[in-house]
Amino acid sequence: MPTDTSYTPPETGEKAPDFALPSDDRGDITLSDLAGSAVVLFFYPKDNTPGCTKEACGFSDDKAAFEAAGARVFGISKDSLKKHENFRKKHGLTVPLLSDADSETCEKYGVWKEKKMYGKTFWGIERTTVLIASDGTIARIWRKVKVPGHVEEVLATVKELSA
Repeated sequence: MPTDTSYTPPETGEKAPDFALPSDDRGDITLSDLAGSAVVLFFYPKDNTPGCTKEACGFSDDKAAFEAAGARVFGISKDSLKKHENFRKKHGLTVPLLSDADSETCEKYGVWKEKKMYGKTFWGIERTTVLIASDGTIARIWRKVKVPGHVEEVLATVKELSA
């Protein structure tokens, strides 16, 4: 269940909500510290699940291309830093993974949703990617992401943004 229902999900063109989240590889990451760079945030439900693994591997495989286009890439889920570390090691991931254990950032970005699976209702992360322009505004949001071809689409959009 959401802890704070006062958040209105941001839309394209609006200022991206700031956050401070612990990273599995470099201490806390804040959006304000990344000002001046484009930022890709991919929100995913859970470490070591098939779709999440494929998505994280895809962003890791193309990390250099995103950086060449001027974008930093971060994965965000509610998993603990220890789970993130194990996930990175197991799959050779190169993108930093951020832990949003209390779901505050997920709520700010409108990805913490009521979901249904096998007749059960529960709260979880809706797979979403947010592209934040170097000026801190949201350039594009992909909601209810289907993994095949997604990383390539995000990279093409980042390249367009930097052109």
